[in-house]
Amino acid sequence: MTYPQTFGPDLQRNRLADFTNLQGPIKQSWRLITVKVYPPEKIRNVVLVGHNGAGKTTLAEALLYRAGAVTRQGTVEDGSTLLDYDDEEHKRGMSMSLAMSPFEWHDHKINLIDTPGYPDFIGDVHAGLRIADLAVFVVSAVDGVEVQTEKIWHLAAALGIPRMIFVNKLDKERASFDRTLAELRDRFGAGIAPLELPIGSEASFHGVADLLTDTAFVYDSGSAQKAAIPEEMEAREHEVHDNLVEGIVVADDQLLERYLEGDVPSLAELEKVMGVGVANATVFPVVCGSAIGPIAVDRLANFIVEIGPSPKISAKVSVTAGDEEVEIEGSPSGDPLAFVFKTIADPYVGQISMFRVLSGTLKPDMSLHNSRSGKDERLAKIAYLTGKESHLIDSIPAGDIGAVAKLSDTRTGDTLAPKNKPVTVNGIERPAPVLAAALVAKTQADEDKLATSLRRLIEEDSALELERNDETKQTLLHGMGELHLAITLEKLSRKFGVEVDTEDVRVPYRETVSRPAQAEGKFKKQSGGRGQFGVAFLKVEPLPRGEGFEFVDEIKGGSIPRQFIPAVEQGVRETMGRGGVHGYPVVDVRVRVYDGKYHAVDSSEMSFKMAGSIGFKAAMQDSGPIMLEPISRMEITVPSDYQGDVMGDLSSRRGQVQGTEAVANGMQRIIANVPTSEIMRYAVDLRSISHGWGSFKVQHDQYAELPAHLVAKVAQSVDEDD
Repeated sequence: MTYPQTFGPDLQRNRLADFTNLQGPIKQSWRLITVKVYPPEKIRNVVLVGHNGAGKTTLAEALLYRAGAVTRQGTVEDGSTLLDYDDEEHKRGMSMSLAMSPFEWHDHKINLIDTPGYPDFIGDVHAGLRIADLAVFVVSAVDGVEVQTEKIWHLAAALGIPRMIFVNKLDKERASFDRTLAELRDRFGAGIAPLELPIGSEASFHGVADLLTDTAFVYDSGSAQKAAIPEEMEAREHEVHDNLVEGIVVADDQLLERYLEGDVPSLAELEKVMGVGVANATVFPVVCGSAIGPIAVDRLANFIVEIGPSPKISAKVSVTAGDEEVEIEGSPSGDPLAFVFKTIADPYVGQISMFRVLSGTLKPDMSLHNSRSGKDERLAKIAYLTGKESHLIDSIPAGDIGAVAKLSDTRTGDTLAPKNKPVTVNGIERPAPVLAAALVAKTQADEDKLATSLRRLIEEDSALELERNDETKQTLLHGMGELHLAITLEKLSRKFGVEVDTEDVRVPYRETVSRPAQAEGKFKKQSGGRGQFGVAFLKVEPLPRGEGFEFVDEIKGGSIPRQFIPAVEQGVRETMGRGGVHGYPVVDVRVRVYDGKYHAVDSSEMSFKMAGSIGFKAAMQDSGPIMLEPISRMEITVPSDYQGDVMGDLSSRRGQVQGTEAVANGMQRIIANVPTSEIMRYAVDLRSISHGWGSFKVQHDQYAELPAHLVAKVAQSVDEDD
C-alpha cells in the first residue's frame, strides 16, 4: 500500500472526493491515495478482543505506529487515538464501538479491527469475529484472564475462529508472564503455545526471547536489536524451546520422524506446521510485550503475517440460495458478493455500510442486489476506513474489507449479491437485549424526530431494539446494559439533536375476577328530543388463566333486539381495555348477557354500548376482583461458585427455581419463574452478584395472582402516574 499524500482542493475536485466535505464523525480528509491491490493470500483480517482495559486500542495504535501508518502513537489517556474517535470514547477513555484501520507489513495488508471490551458493547465483538480470520486476544499481565476475555474466547471457539494471544503490560507493576500463562492454560486447556518469553520484569522489561529461533530481541533503543539469550534465562528458554518444537512436530508425521532421528526442522517448516494448527483452531500461540512501550509489537505483526490464516485458506463460503446450502469460491475473479457487518449512522454523510468482500471484486458504480430487501443497491463510491477517515479507492477484491455510503435499504447482516444470484450469507448472531429504558421526549419537536433518529441509531447498533408498548403506553429502548443505553441517548442528543427523559418501565399488570357476579347496566338519557335508552343484564364469571375473554349471548324473546347485541359486547370489551377496579386491563372473564330492555324509538347501538359498559363495571365490583402480575421464565447461567448466591437472590425476588443443570466450562444453568416486576434491572444486579460472569435469557411465561399485600402498593403507583 502506498500511504496517503495531501493534495490541494483544486486537484482533489478533479479526482477522488471523500464521502462528504462536512466535519462529521466520518471526516473529510482531502486525501488521494494510491492503493496496492493485495491478493487474498496476502491479506490478514485480524480482530483485537479482550476485557476492557487490557490495552487493545493502545496495541492497535502501536501496530499502526510501528508500520508507519501514523506519525505518532496515539494514547487513550489524551484522546489522540486514531481508532477511538467518538466524543464519548474520548470522554470515558474506552472503546464503545468497532473501528478499523488497514496497514501494510512485509508486503502484506493487515486489516486491523479494534473492538470494545466492556460487556455492554458485545454486539460489535460479534460483528468483528464474524468477518475476521484471526482473533488476537489481548490479556493484561497485571490482571490476568478476566471475565470478558474468557466469555469471548468461548464465543470464538463456538465459531471456530483461529486465535492467538498477546500478553500485554509486562512493563507494569505487578505484571507476571508466568502467572498469566498458567491462567491461560488453566482456562483454555490444550493448545496454548508460548512463542516468546519476556526479558526482564515490570519496569526492567525490555525485550523478548524468541523460542523458535533461540534469539533475544531487546528494545533498549526503541527498535528491536538481536542479542544472545541472557545467561540467567538460558536454561529455562532452552527447555521451553524444546517443549515447543516437540509440540509442533507431533502435528506432522514426516516432521516428527525426522525430529526423532535428530534432524531439527527449519524455522520455515515449524512456522508452516504451526500455521496449519492456528488455521484449524487447535494451536493458540502466545506472544508478549508492551503496547505502550511499544515493545515486541512489531513481532506480533510478524507472527500475524507468518502464521496467521489468510482469507484464501477458507475461500469457500457457505451461502443459501433459496432453500439450498451452496458453496462459492472466494476468488477475486468470481461473482461479486459482499457481507455488511457494521453500519455507522452519520448525521452528515448518512448511513455508511462496512462490508467484507467474499467473492469477486467490487468497483465504484457497481450495482448489487440486496438479498433481504429485494432491492438493487448502487455502490457509488467505495472506500477504506482508517478510524473516522475515509479514503476512496478504485476497487476492492475478495478477502478485503471496505465501506460504502448512502445505500438506500441495507443494514447490518445483509448480503449484497449479483442480481441473477440472490444468495444469502448467514447473518451475525447477537445476544438479546437485557435492559430497557422508557423514553419521554422533552418537547413536541423532539417527539417528531424521535422515531426516525432512533431508527438511525438502531441501524448502527443492532444490539438495540425499539418497542412501543401499547398496554403501558411507553416507548421502550432495549439494550445490553446501563452504559449502553446511556451512550445511545447521548448519541441521540449529540448526533440528531433529540432530547429525551427516561422513566421507570411500567409493569403490565392485569385484573380479573375470582367469583361469579351479575348486575344491571342501564343507560337512560332524555334531552328534549329523541332520548337514549338501553338496559342489559350481565353475568360475569372467571375463566381459566390465559383464556382471555368470552362473550355469550343468552337473550331470548327479543328483550334486546339482535342488532344491538354486538354493541353490548363492544361496550364490555372497551371497558375491560380501559381497566378494572385498579385501572389495569381486565382478562380471563366470561360475560353473559341474559336479559334486557329496549325502547322502540330511543334505543340505539350507543345506548346499549353504554349499558354494557355500566353493567360490566357494576358486576366487576361484586366479583371479587384480583390483580394479576406477569411471570417471566428465566434461564440464568453462572459459574458453580455463584450458584447459591443467585438462587438466594431469586428467592428474595419471590422467584421459584424450577431446576438446575450443569453446562459447559464449569457453568450452571438455573431455570426459574420470577415475577417480572422483580427483574426490571436484573442485568445490573446479576452482573454485581456474579462479578460479571453471569448471563441470562428471559421470556414471558404466564400471569399469576399478585399477593394481597402488594396490591395496594401497585394501585398507589397507578394513581401517582395518573
